Amino acid sequence: MPKQVDHEARRTQIAEALLRLASCGGLEAVSLRDVAAEAGISMGAVQHYFKSKEQMLLHAMDHVTKRAGERIRTALMARGRRPSAREIVRTVMLEMLALTEDSRMEFLTHLAFFMRALGSPELAAMYREWWPELERWLADELRAAQETGELPPDRDPAREAELLLTVPDGLSVGLLLGHRTGDGAIAAIDYYLDRLFGTAEPS
Repeated sequence: MPKQVDHEARRTQIAEALLRLASCGGLEAVSLRDVAAEAGISMGAVQHYFKSKEQMLLHAMDHVTKRAGERIRTALMARGRRPSAREIVRTVMLEMLALTEDSRMEFLTHLAFFMRALGSPELAAMYREWWPELERWLADELRAAQETGELPPDRDPAREAELLLTVPDGLSVGLLLGHRTGDGAIAAIDYYLDRLFGTAEPS
C-alpha cells in the first residue's frame, strides 16, 4: 500500500528548513538542493511542491508570518478574558522582539527576506500586503481604546500604530549584537507604552 504523505506537513518541513538556512546565512546562496539536505528529503520531493526558489520563498514567508500571528493569538487567549488595548499592543511588540530561539530566527529571516524583496516583486508585494494590514489592525485597536478612555484622545491611532511596529525591530538589532539585554528591551517597550497610554482611565 502506498505511503500516505501529509502534503501540508511536508510543505511546513521544507519551509522550516529554509528558515533555518536563511537565519544563518541569508537567502542568496540558498538553493533547492541546500533546503532538501537540511529538510532530510530528496531534491525531487522539494521540486514536487515548489517549482522554483521564488515559490519556496513565498511559501516560507507566508509560513513564518502565520506562525508569529498564531503565537500572538495564543498568548492573548491564554488570559481568559478580553485583553486591554495595552495588553494587546504589548503582546504584539514582545512577540516581535528577538528574545527566544523562534523569534530570533524569525527576525533574522525577515531581514533576509527584506533584502531579497528589494529585487523580487513577488516578495515585495507580500510585504506591502502584510505590513499595512497589521498596522490597520493595531490602529483599530487603538481607536477602540480611545472610545473606552484607555487611550488619551490626543493620540493619532494610525501614526501610533506605524511607530509602535518600528520599536521591536530597533531593539532586536541591539539584542542580536549583544549590546542590549532582554530585560532592557522589555523595559524600553514598557516605557514606550507608558508614554503612549499615559494616565487615561478606561470608562
